[in-house]
Parts: sequence; structure tokens; C-alpha cells
Amino acid sequence: MRIFGLCADSAVCFYFGAGSIPNAQDNLPGPAVGRAPLIQHPSAPRTKVQEEGPVTQGPGELSSLLPVLPGPPPGSHAVPAVGGSLAAPAPRPCHRPPPTAQDRHQGLLRGPTDAHMLHPWLQSEYIARRDARLCWITGFTGSAGTAVVTQDKAALWTDSRYWRQAERQLDCNWELQRTTWTESIGLWILREVPAGGNIGLDPFLFSIGAWNSYSRVLQGSSRTLLPTQTNLVDQVWGDQRPPAASGQIYSLPAAFTGSRWQEKVEGIRNQMEQHARHPTAVLLAGLEETAWLFNLRGDDIPYNPVFYSYTLLTNTTISLFVEEWRLSPEARQSLRAECPGTLCVELLSYGQAPAHLGFYVQGNVTVWLGTEYTTYGLYSIIPQEKLLEDSYSPVMLAKAVKNKKEQELLRAAHVRDAVAVIQYLLWLEKVVPQGQVDEFSGAQHIDALRQAQEHSCGPSFQSISASGLNAALAHYSPSNGSSRMLSVDEMYLLDTGGQYLDGTTDITRTVHWGVPTPLQKEAYTRVLMGNINLARLIFPPNTAGRAVESFARQALWDVGLNYGHGTGHGIGNFLSVHEWPVGFQSSNVPLTAGMFTSIEPGYYRDGEFGIRIEDIALVVEAQTKIRYLNSYYETIRARVGPELLRQHLEEEHRWLQRSTQPFPLPNAATATTATAATTAAATTLAIATLLAVLPSGLLA
Repeated sequence: MRIFGLCADSAVCFYFGAGSIPNAQDNLPGPAVGRAPLIQHPSAPRTKVQEEGPVTQGPGELSSLLPVLPGPPPGSHAVPAVGGSLAAPAPRPCHRPPPTAQDRHQGLLRGPTDAHMLHPWLQSEYIARRDARLCWITGFTGSAGTAVVTQDKAALWTDSRYWRQAERQLDCNWELQRTTWTESIGLWILREVPAGGNIGLDPFLFSIGAWNSYSRVLQGSSRTLLPTQTNLVDQVWGDQRPPAASGQIYSLPAAFTGSRWQEKVEGIRNQMEQHARHPTAVLLAGLEETAWLFNLRGDDIPYNPVFYSYTLLTNTTISLFVEEWRLSPEARQSLRAECPGTLCVELLSYGQAPAHLGFYVQGNVTVWLGTEYTTYGLYSIIPQEKLLEDSYSPVMLAKAVKNKKEQELLRAAHVRDAVAVIQYLLWLEKVVPQGQVDEFSGAQHIDALRQAQEHSCGPSFQSISASGLNAALAHYSPSNGSSRMLSVDEMYLLDTGGQYLDGTTDITRTVHWGVPTPLQKEAYTRVLMGNINLARLIFPPNTAGRAVESFARQALWDVGLNYGHGTGHGIGNFLSVHEWPVGFQSSNVPLTAGMFTSIEPGYYRDGEFGIRIEDIALVVEAQTKIRYLNSYYETIRARVGPELLRQHLEEEHRWLQRSTQPFPLPNAATATTATAATTAAATTLAIATLLAVLPSGLLA
């Protein structure tokens, strides 16, 4: 028996596990790889943000597992230009130089297989350096790719954004396949793997949907997907592989949680009891789920305060799979405070989850899980007749709807975050005309300003600081020594966010300090119109996000413009900056009061400029529409102004007042008609934009 390896980038399947195995129409984000500042423990001394970080996901990262996946991701922090080819991004850091072809083949063939999968990691959107297997084995540092290695050949599939980059980074032993279609990968396997061969995949690192996609492609071909028991890449990597996470896992102070973890557990158990099938257990595979459920945080993943874990919550027991020695004394005490009893948390090691689950399903049980986040390895342990499958687990859905306290915490985080952004924009007004700042130093400065704010725990992703034509490049992030100077003659796009104990933030602003072109003015105004149109929308309850997403595009469509990425994503309470399942894609759940989502339309002119305006918004019960923009400015003044004064930032306060002057109102008759036409019943929903800086920018 010969085993061949189907190798997928951590970025590809890893994002499936993070909650979005899409259908062919969806444009979804994937993970990031590289070095990055980890989330800071609240008690740790504040340090300067590291210069390098993971590059956020981009378009097509899941396409290797699906027949069709056009376009870039929703709410991604890297947005491609519209119309035209993209320059290959600069190589990203890899943990070590790639092994030679001889090293690769000899190392892999020391095991019992002829080839092996470069397996993805599935439980979070970003990945740690330890999980960047494709980067290590190939030298390719792009965020989208699938590789297949046989005894005789090795091939990499990636999309057009990375063709030039892959040509530079792959040695002559690799074939570059300029497509990401599953059928292309399947045809290559059929050509290179003889009938009767087995294609090995690591089942604990592939999603259910990814596994099934490849099974369908190979169906009837006399080739079989075979779960591998050992990841040979890890064996070849050996002691050079970065060590496993060892940071402390800590409890969030009660002041920063929406409710006690025991209350959350009881709420999930109530849902189990009320479900028609009366499941006996809920399996949690997403890192965000366990962190949210128990009010715990860690620093295992760059930019995300989560930790490696699983949870099996039954109607009478709780099993948390995490290395117990990593728990702080307070966290351990919190989890064991109710022992013995149904709220006593049994602590088992992370690696014990499969065996424990296998033992549990031998009984008369039904396990409820979310297919978007669960690995095929765990899924395959449970007999089909004992499975209760939904796209998202009840914990994921509960986490998406913030209670009143969680809403106030997020608002407070955004107020302080707005102070840092105001400080930054004022600073730019002073230094850009003097030619004293480039993209990289600008990104460093906004990170430093955030660090100075109360409850700051670092950035929520690597800041995108892009001037001129760089703002239209996918995956653009400046680096020291190779970044563009900011100029009064060019547009500047900043997409940035922070992690605070009370919330996660994400904001994008585009400014110009000189005289923008007519096209730039037109495009900026229409992007702003799209942001406002969606933010002020009133719609019936249980409306799907995809049903209203076009309101953000309409003003652009009216003049033949568009953008090639999604319009928004959910956001967490000191969790992920991209929090599923909220958003405007077909795989997202209906919009419900209490959900937060970004709204981020844009326009990108390849080789010239890029525009994006992003706010975080809350779905609320609607009464009537208001004269939106002036009210928005008034709210910013009322909420952020006092905080600026409290921090003795008088000049910044004057800047805010100057930059949020109200616009002239139309005549009374027009205003009355507009108000009457937009009145809605109290039972409808609307999206209320959170506090964020909205400078006059190009509106002057």
C-alpha cells in the first residue's frame, strides 16, 4: 500500500475551523502566518510592539478546497485593487530557511509513508509559528496555498496574488500550479498517484467540509483519502520547530465579563434541554468558544487572547481539555469552585480530547457540534446516529449576541480607541507636510498611542498603513526599510485595531492632506455614502446580512464602481477581531439585536490609490431614523470629547470640534418629508454605528 500526501497550507484549512466553510459564492478570510506580538497579560509590563506580525488573510484562501471561490475576503485587513494584476507582496518571515528538496524527500520518506500532508491548524483564524508547516517545508510565505508531495514530485497551488512571490520562493523541485480549484488538485493527483493509492491527510487539522470536498473529487477514482496517524512534517522539523505554547491562562476580572461562566453554562444547558433532540453534550472545538464560555484568556495565538483547548459540556459534567499547569491560581480556583457538582470543571490535557470523546460516545448520548469549527478527526469519532450537527454551536451563537454589559464594555473600549486615533490623525497633520513619517513609522506610532490607553493589551492585528498606490495592494503591510513616505499629495489608508480588556476594536480611515483628484473625491464620497446607507438601515428581524449588504455598494454601483471584498465581520469582547458568525455573507447567521459587525465598503484603483471607511456597528431595535451624519458627529463629541479633556489633550479636543462641524440641514419641508418617510415601528431593527473618528477628510 502506498500513501501519498495531500498537503494544505495552515492558512487554507485552518480558517475552515475558524468558522467558515463557505459555498462557492462566498468570499471569506483565512489565517495569517508569521511573527507577531502576542496578546499581553493585563498584569504584564507594557513593551514596545514588535516590528513584524502576521499578515492578515486574503482572498481565495479556502479556494483550494472548493470548486469555486472568487474574490477576496469579507472584512479582511488586506484588500486587493479592483481591476488589474497585483504586485507580489514582499516575502514574509519564516521560522527558518526552507529545507532543500533532498532534505524534504529524505526526511519524509524516513516514515512509513511515501508522502505526507503539510497539515493545517484549524481552531482559530490566525496561526502560531509552530503551525506554519507550509512555510517551513516549501519556503513559500503566502497566506494561501495547497501543496501535494509524492515520492517523485512536489507541487504548490496558489492564486494569482502570489504567483510572482511563489516563483521567487520555491526552488526548482516544486511545481507551481497557477490555480486553486479543487478539480485541478484532484486531476494532478489522478495523474501522479496510481490507482489504488491513498492520499494521506491529518484528520485533526482538516475541517469536515474540506475532507468531504476532496472525497467528492476523488470519488470513483480508485484513490482514497486516508487519515494519517502521524504528521511527518513535524517529525522532519524536529527540535527546530518552535516550542508549544507555555504562557499563563488567566481569568478575566469580573468587571470585564458579561456574566459569570456558571451562568453561561446553565444557559447552554437550558438550550440543550429545550432542543427537540435533547442532546446530552455540546462539543466545542473553536478556541474562542472555550475562552468566552469560561471567561479565560491566554496568549497562544498572535493578536488573539485565546489558548489551545477543547471543551465537552454535558448535561451533568464539564470537561476542559487544557494543560492544567498553565492555569493561573485564580483561573484554577474559578473552575474548581463548584466541585463537586454539575458545575465542577474536570481538567484534562489537550491531547486527551479524542480518547475522552471516543469513550463518551460509547454510551446512549447525542453530541451537538458546529460543523464550521470542528475538525474531521473529532467528527469521525462520533457515530452518525449520535451526531446533532449545526453550522455553529450554541456557544458560538450565544457569544455573537452581546448582553447589555458586554455592549457597554465594547463601547468604552471604542471611546478610548478613538482617542488614540484622534491623536494619530492630528500628529499626521503636523508631520506629513514636513516629510517626517513613512508607512512603517506611522504604524508604529498608532500602536504606541494605543498602548498608552487604559486596559490596552496590544494590537488586534498588524496595522495596515498604506500610502498612495500601496493602499490598493492586497496584503500590504509596511516593513522597516521598505515603506513609502506619507505625502500631502497622496491618499493614505489606515486599517488598525486594538485589544483591550473590555473589547476588541477595528477601524479604517482614509485621508488626504492636499488636493485630491476628482475621481478620488467621487470615490471617497460614494464609499462614505455606502457606509452611511448600511449603518442607518432599518430592516425586519431575522434578516440575513447578505440581504442588506448591497446597500453598502449601491452608491458605487450607481457610477459603475465596486469593491472586491466583503462588507463586514463580527467582533469580540477582548477576543477575535474577526468574530464569526456575524456578517454579510451567505454563511452568516441572521442579524439579531445585540450583534456587532463592521461596515467597511471601499474602492481600489490598481496602481493609484485605495479607499476604505470602516466602523463597528451594533444591531439595535429601531424607533426612527435620524439625520444621521450630524447626529453621528454630535455623539462623537459627547462621548469622546470628555475623555480627551480628562486626559488633558486640549489640542486634540479642539481638533475634534473642528473636524466634526455639522453639515447644513436641508429646508424644513424636505427634512420633514424625509423623516416621515423613514419612520419605522419599534419592532424593527437597525444598525447603530459605534463611536469612531470620522474626519472631514475629502469632504471639504
